[in-house]
Parts: sequence; structure tokens; C-alpha cells
Amino acid sequence: MLLTAFVLVGCVYAVAASPSKDGPVTVTPSGSIRGSWMETRRGRPVQAYRGIRYAEPPVGELRFQPPKPILKYENQVDASEEGPACPQPTVGDYYIDEDCLRINVYTPDNNGKKPLPVVFYMHSGGFYSISGRSDVAGPRYLLDLDVVLVTINYRLASLGFLSTGDALAPGNNGFKDQVVALRWVQRNIRAFGGDPAKVTISGCSAGAFSVMLHMISPMSRGLFHRAISISGSPISQVANRHDMYSLAENQARLLGCPTTNSKAIIDCLKTKTFRELGNSLDGFFLPGYDPVLVWSPVVELDFGQERFLTMAPEEVVKQGKMHSVPFIISQTEGEFFWKAYTVLRNKTILDSFNADWHRLASVAFLLGNHSSAADRLKQVYLNGHKLENSAVAADGLGKLYADSLIGFGVHRMANLMCRHSPHKVWYYEFSYVGNRSHYEDSNGKPEKAAHHDDLIYLFSLPASFPLINVTDGEDSKMVDKMTTIVYNFAKNGDPNGKQSELSPQWSAMTPTSRNYLKVDKQFSIHENLFEDRFKVWEELFPMQYGR
Repeated sequence: MLLTAFVLVGCVYAVAASPSKDGPVTVTPSGSIRGSWMETRRGRPVQAYRGIRYAEPPVGELRFQPPKPILKYENQVDASEEGPACPQPTVGDYYIDEDCLRINVYTPDNNGKKPLPVVFYMHSGGFYSISGRSDVAGPRYLLDLDVVLVTINYRLASLGFLSTGDALAPGNNGFKDQVVALRWVQRNIRAFGGDPAKVTISGCSAGAFSVMLHMISPMSRGLFHRAISISGSPISQVANRHDMYSLAENQARLLGCPTTNSKAIIDCLKTKTFRELGNSLDGFFLPGYDPVLVWSPVVELDFGQERFLTMAPEEVVKQGKMHSVPFIISQTEGEFFWKAYTVLRNKTILDSFNADWHRLASVAFLLGNHSSAADRLKQVYLNGHKLENSAVAADGLGKLYADSLIGFGVHRMANLMCRHSPHKVWYYEFSYVGNRSHYEDSNGKPEKAAHHDDLIYLFSLPASFPLINVTDGEDSKMVDKMTTIVYNFAKNGDPNGKQSELSPQWSAMTPTSRNYLKVDKQFSIHENLFEDRFKVWEELFPMQYGR
């Protein structure tokens, strides 16, 4: 995370595109858009339309307000270059701007007779970092297959998720950005060659939280048809809340604003620059960047606004009120294992954890007010011992970070969904360790499959890794495997295809057969993923799954 509805039928609005120095042009219901040409790793030319505004710039009086959609472009949109990322700390001259509600569309053919399935991707980054730009979510792997890829930005941190629990800031604006982008897709994607009746929403980490939330949000109904959550869940040990007032107060203090009431906070924050807001991020963390999860969804109180989330996610699922679709859920083998090294290899942080375990563990492992859970977890994961810089402690603490931040929530979501969804749920563990990873040791060697690592084989990520060429052995094979799974699923609502080494024969998860696909050099089927480790979490944070 700190690493590194409108459907138009009838007319087809696209015009044939041909290579030219001016780039391809697509005429949509919203207006004419000019893009550029890119090339996949296998040399396929694709049209790229980047940095298209899908909502009005959320600046001035629109700051901290729900997004205002753009339905019509008066002039041709120049989408030939990257748009900005949303405000966050950056190095050098990386392009960020508050006018960041942008959508990117990549298509192999904007004038095909048969529309292609659409993959709509919401980026990771803890709701406070990263973007949907092509340097961190590029099309050069997926577009070797016949899909249309859409990636987006949504507002981050306080600019996207400020919630004071009153009419001034009910919350969830970043999620409402995503809804407006999905509505833009329904309105315009056919012109790019995409099928508005085959939209797969997908996301990693914070994006995976988002995917699940769209299945329970009344705002998102009918905007998508399949879903993929990679390493993230909004249903976990973390308590649901109606506001994040303490974060609003902290943001105000960091920028020298009064904290007397929500109006004073918001009025003052509106006078600050987006760079001041973006660069204040470090003030929300303890040393070592805990907690990883700072901002989160809130169950909005009703002030007459269109509400993104009206009930606790798990209750919506158990009551069968979700608009579920075929669903792929995953986690990696190691997830946040590397966070253990941040603690154990820094004497100051290590000593602090040992001296103040209850407080720091409660923050780091998202235990909320259940601080007594810290001792039980210490006993199970660390044999009750104090922390020390050793292999045994690193293994235990790494698993504790992995399970608390990602694993248990994903487990809980998968088990709820396979009981209550009328559609199939597929579950996988990404275990492949290739030449690169989002965590590499001091010698540049990957240790195990870390958080985000499946993305290396789904998207070109030039900001972090070189392109995986077709000659790159097992890594190239993994690109083919991962993109084939997504393609099969986006096209047919089932990740299985014709039997081959690229298509797993993967049965859906059920309450009594909790099988999962282990994605490695070879596919294999196993059962009960990490359930021995999750027993203690079920004891500490009990839930009735039902059925």
C-alpha cells in the first residue's frame, strides 16, 4: 500500500480508428475523444484513451462534496497522454492534481461488430496512495486478449473519505467517485468496443474492499456483472462505524486548523492547498507506518443525500440484500509478511513494541478496543515471547500482520459469500514467486508471494518493474495464466476454459467444500486455506455465518 447507470442501445457511436500521428478518435454519447496508440507485449496495437474527466474537478466548493458527473463534453477531449494522480506524497515531478477524477480506456478495437467484455479496475493503495495511471495499471498484458480495460482514479485520504458523521461530510466520497465512473462506462463503453452488459469490476487491496462494497451499495446496482477481489475485504475484525471524526480532527491539527466542530474543520481545510493535504499523510501513522488501514468505508447516516453504504456489509450479505454476481476472491501466500522486518530490524520500533505491546499491537493489527486480544494473538503467533530480531519471530509476526490486515477478512468474506450468494464464488491463493516482487530482500531477491504480487502478472507496471517479455520463462507463463483466468471470467462469468495449462479446472467454493486454487508454476486444488490460523480470530471476533 505504501510500496514503492446509463445504457444506450441502438446506434454504435465509434468511428473506425487507424494509426496516425494524431491518434485514434472515438465518438461517444458524451462526445468525441482522441487517444493514442500503445502496443502489448506481443506486439498488438491498442488504442489508449487516458486522463478523461468523468466528473467535474472536485475543487473549490466541490471539495469534500459528492462527485458531479460529466455527461457531455463540449469540445473534443484530448486523451492522448496520462492524466494526474490524486493528491498524495510524491517524489520529484510526478504529476498529481486535485482535478484527478479521470478514467482510462484501452481497447483493441473500437468498431467491432461484437462487443468485448470490459474489465473495470480500481487501484490499491490503502485509500491514500497510488492511481489508475498506466505506469501502475498498464494494459500491455491483458490487451493481448479480447477485452476492454478501464482503470480509474478516485479521491484519496481526507479529500476522498473525510467523514464527520453529519450533513457536512457524511463520508464515502471516494466510493461515490467509483460509482460515477461506472455510470460513465455504462453510458460510453460501447463506443470503445466494450459490452456494457459484461462489466467485471475488479480491484486489489483497497480496490478489493471497493469491489465487495459495490455489491452491497444501493448506488451500484446494475452497473456490473462479475467481480474480482484481490487481497482485500471490508468484512473483517474491524468494527463498522458511522464516521471517522477523529481522523478529521487529526487532519485539521496537522494543517493548523481549529477542531472545535465539523464546520470549523471543513471550512479551514477548504483553504489549504491539495499539496498540503496530500503531503500531510505521514501524520496519520505511527513509526513503521502502522496502521496500514487508516480510512475505511462508513455506514452513512441519512441526511437526505444519496448514500453509498446504508447497512453494515456483513448484515447486507446475511440478509440477502446484496446484488451479487459471480465472484473471484483471493489472497497471496505471504501478504504483509514483510512488515515484520520493519519492526524487528529497527531497534527503536522493536523496543517500543515490547514496552507497549497492547497499544501498538491494537493499532498495527486493527484490533480496535479489543486490546485484550493482543495477548491471545501474541501467545498463538509468537508463543508468548517478546519480540526479537530472529527468524522465528519474523515468521510469527509476519503471519500476524498478513492475517490481521488481509487474510482473516478475505477468509470471512469468502465464507459469507459462498453461503449467501446465489452465484458461484471461486477462491484462490497466489503463491508464485517469480523474478520480481513488491518485497525483495537486500540482494533484490523475492522471498515469498507478497501483497500486490499477482498484479505483476496482470498489468504492466513500468513504475516498478520492467516489462515481462514472451521470452521470460516462468514469469511469462504466469502472465498468460493470470490474464487467461481474468479473460475467461470476464467473458463467461467462469474462470475455467478449455482444459490447458493456462486454464485451471477449478470448482467453486461451498460451505462444506472450502476448496481453493493454489496459483503457482502448476495449478493445484486444496482445501481450508489457512483455517488453522484463523481459528483464534474466530474466537476473538465471533460471527454467525448462517446457513
